[in-house]
Amino acid sequence: MNRREALAVLGTTAAALTLHAEEPKAKARFKQSLCRWCYGRIDLDKLAEEAARIGYRSIELLGPDEIRRVKKHGLTCAVMRCQSGIVNGLNRVENHEKILKELREDIDFAAAEGIPNVLTMSGNRAGMDDEQGLKNCAAALKQIVGYAEEKKVTILMEGLNSKIDHKDYMYDKTDWGVRLCQAVGSPRFKLLYDIYHMQIMEGDVIRTIRTHIQHIGHFHTGGNPGRNEIDESQELNYPAIMRAIAATGFDGYVGQEFIPTRDPFASLAQAYRICDV
Repeated sequence: MNRREALAVLGTTAAALTLHAEEPKAKARFKQSLCRWCYGRIDLDKLAEEAARIGYRSIELLGPDEIRRVKKHGLTCAVMRCQSGIVNGLNRVENHEKILKELREDIDFAAAEGIPNVLTMSGNRAGMDDEQGLKNCAAALKQIVGYAEEKKVTILMEGLNSKIDHKDYMYDKTDWGVRLCQAVGSPRFKLLYDIYHMQIMEGDVIRTIRTHIQHIGHFHTGGNPGRNEIDESQELNYPAIMRAIAATGFDGYVGQEFIPTRDPFASLAQAYRICDV
């Protein structure tokens, strides 16, 4: 090997070492997930393959057949989709029989497949008083939560903003959800705290999380305004929020639920790094 060749080898080695140094190992303090609907145009198998490569452990809001597909890529589903959707929820007694049947089916599937959470919704107000809606939701959940305890599956209810995206949705403030948790009185019923939605409705995200973490079973992200990437282009400070969540000892999943404006896999990789505090 002559001098020129030796220098070339040394240069290549130095470059490789520098590249390695610039790619710190992921802390993986959180189990990170992503929401399928935000990437609906991407084939599910392709999405699962890329998600696993980045470091994600779950694709959520899936049904049984989709869950089986992502499991082939080494992923799970942190939260099953809600069969009844958003508008018609547990706040109306006439919906109870149908939704409780769906929840029982989902709990059975989740228990068999090792899925930690199933999802339900409050439903829209449609003129109903919030207190009556809370009582109706509690009455329904008390009928099913014992079964969830037996199967070791958690029922989540998601809070959504009623200002921009989901007009008239009843569970649009954290306090309402917390009071519902207290009324149900089971560790197998918790809240899906969506940071994007609650920033719109009430702000004060970190204080709220610290105060009510015992009632929160899952988190969703999203940049505000716009529900796009969670980087410095929006008003939420996600590294600070994630550090605050980590400090509580939370050991569940954090689900990325933003609509990318750039290359989706680049945005998902960026979001993973941002939340990897």
